[in-house]
Amino acid sequence: MSILDDLALAPLTNDLERVEARLLEAVVVEDRFLGEVAEHLIKAGGKRLRPVMTLTAAYAAKGVETAHADAITGAACVELVQVGSLYHDDVIDEADTRRGVPSVNARWSNIVAILSGDFLLAKASVLAASLGAEVAGLIGSTIGELCRGQVLELQYLFNADRTVESYLSSIEGKTASLLATSSRVGGIVSGVSAPTLEALTTFGHHLGMCFQIVDDVLDLTASAATLGKPSGNDLHEGVYTLPVILAAGTSTELREILGRKLDWPDVERARELAMGGDHVRAATATGREHAVLAKAALDGARDELDANVCDRLGALVDGLITRAF
Repeated sequence: MSILDDLALAPLTNDLERVEARLLEAVVVEDRFLGEVAEHLIKAGGKRLRPVMTLTAAYAAKGVETAHADAITGAACVELVQVGSLYHDDVIDEADTRRGVPSVNARWSNIVAILSGDFLLAKASVLAASLGAEVAGLIGSTIGELCRGQVLELQYLFNADRTVESYLSSIEGKTASLLATSSRVGGIVSGVSAPTLEALTTFGHHLGMCFQIVDDVLDLTASAATLGKPSGNDLHEGVYTLPVILAAGTSTELREILGRKLDWPDVERARELAMGGDHVRAATATGREHAVLAKAALDGARDELDANVCDRLGALVDGLITRAF
């Protein structure tokens, strides 16, 4: 099941095509090389979860109908932030591929990836400014939160003493902040009341926390064929996620394995230990807590929001948790 299947909202397919066109329009530049690099991951596609959140927030505010122009611009804006951050992430991770194509750093160079990522973030800022000072300020603060979350994660690479609190703070910055912003932008451009705007933002935040926790669980438990990358890749890269942190608190053997760059046989053993006991279930339960809070936020604003869209967003959250098992 895809995001579009979970949501089952008729205007989404067409409106996402409008977002794609807006994305490509936003990165048009006279320098053909920069244009090619800037388009590289945009044309590779992706889940487009952030623009979907902006569009669905607008649907919830206005009723299920074709998104207005500002919602399309806002959706393109948050996706440019996402793609620009991916260019930088791939340099940090020394990634070879992204979304089924060579990463920018692998195809060209780290310098090209960093500068073109900056270019995309600048273009996102231009789109944000076109929507007003509130959106412009929000996008600026969100980019700062993305950086904070990523830097916090880097501080704990290969650190077997990473705490649950530091993990949650990191994903709050690197993932949840942009999903919260994506939902908030949809509300801002649709003119919702202040309480409803906060409800949409809270929904996006908890959706982002749930999404990242589930993604981290799947990195440990899913097959390489499902993931499109080796299982346990986070362990290999020294990123110790929630189930691993929980397991390391009870397993001396796991703690002895962690703390260094692992070869793949050691990754497999670490995976086995992390998946033992109730650690995966406990991590998923934390994700489920955020799912409950996400749906509760929408329930608190149903007087102003479209009930059908709220129900479909609830189904999306439930679908995330289902995929963890």
